[in-house]
Amino acid sequence: MSQSRHLSLDALRGFAVMGILVMNIIAFAMPMSAYTNPMAYGTNGFADLFAWGAAFVLIDGKMRGLFSLLFGASLLLVIDRADTRGQNAAQIHYRRMGWLLILGLCHAWFIWDGDILALYALCGMAAYLLRHMAPKQLVLTGSLLILCNLLIWCVILLTPHALRQDALLANTDAARATYAEMADALGAPEGASIAKDLQTHHAGYLALSKERLSTFVSGPLEFFFGYGLETMGLMAWGMALFKSGALTGQWSRRKLMSKALIAYGLGLPASLALALFAYRSGFETLVTADIYFALNTPARMAVMLGHIFALTALIGAANASDLWLARVAAAGRMAFSNYILTSLLMTTLFYGYGFGLYGQVSRAQAYLAVPFVWAVMLIWSPMWLRHFAYGPLEWLWRSLARGSRQPFRLSSS
Repeated sequence: MSQSRHLSLDALRGFAVMGILVMNIIAFAMPMSAYTNPMAYGTNGFADLFAWGAAFVLIDGKMRGLFSLLFGASLLLVIDRADTRGQNAAQIHYRRMGWLLILGLCHAWFIWDGDILALYALCGMAAYLLRHMAPKQLVLTGSLLILCNLLIWCVILLTPHALRQDALLANTDAARATYAEMADALGAPEGASIAKDLQTHHAGYLALSKERLSTFVSGPLEFFFGYGLETMGLMAWGMALFKSGALTGQWSRRKLMSKALIAYGLGLPASLALALFAYRSGFETLVTADIYFALNTPARMAVMLGHIFALTALIGAANASDLWLARVAAAGRMAFSNYILTSLLMTTLFYGYGFGLYGQVSRAQAYLAVPFVWAVMLIWSPMWLRHFAYGPLEWLWRSLARGSRQPFRLSSS
């Protein structure tokens, strides 16, 4: 692959690792209920509602999806390189995924429980089986996997609806309590878990780690069960886009922009309509949960594809010497390190063992931290790569996966 094609993938990763913070910031700053229902916590006025709406339509799930697409493309790139060099591609792949799983679990247990890396490692292990498929087969397989994941959520959401019906008909304390517990898990405003969540995140590091370790096995498995098939489907789409040349400069800018306009034309109006529907319902718990976990999935996928086509066209139209592109690409080359760095910075800012701002800011105020983290990524990444071949965690992962210490410092430094 040419240098420009590598640049396109790196820059896309850079946009993804920057963009994913725009949604994760809510999970860093306030109880998880606020992530699915804006009325659960941190929303007091127009600015907060606007922040929720903009994130719901443009960001929520889209950057995670973009990250998943690029992970699938990178996975295929590593396998292809191993095959070209006559190496054991399966051994290299599964060692990489095994160490990524370990590193992701350490991130989830000891830094931040919103980790995505362990999920990627598990899905990446299965995605290896798709490597020989043609692009059209990958698109179809990915679509079926995403559809299956959506159907799982539809079945899951039948339970709270049935429990609410039982609570209304039976009108007993037991029935109401059962429904309240389920609604709390779906982000009900003023749910019982919010007070506990606030107390936990204002405690010291050891107490918070103990709480995370209490879900030692169940937490990662729940995430895999909820989003595993969708993530594997997105990885398949990423492989298809890589094989077809969409991500590597082989599609014209006109073709990319036409695809982006079609995807946005399908996804943005649908997402806006669902956001308005949730607002007019007063963000009723089950209505909002239905939208967040299920109904918005097709629109979310369309907007995500619009993003990747538009960003690829933007990168292709830029000059490789452009300073902004070089900085974004550097952040992408160090996406693993920047992802973990984000967790370290945000948990220090919000958690009790740091500055203790957890639950103390509104939704709109929480977003003020995002440009600061972006600036850190865009400044330190190119500075680091002037002296080192890889980001620190990229080097660690590479060394562990290969079973030996890899070259780190550039010879010219």
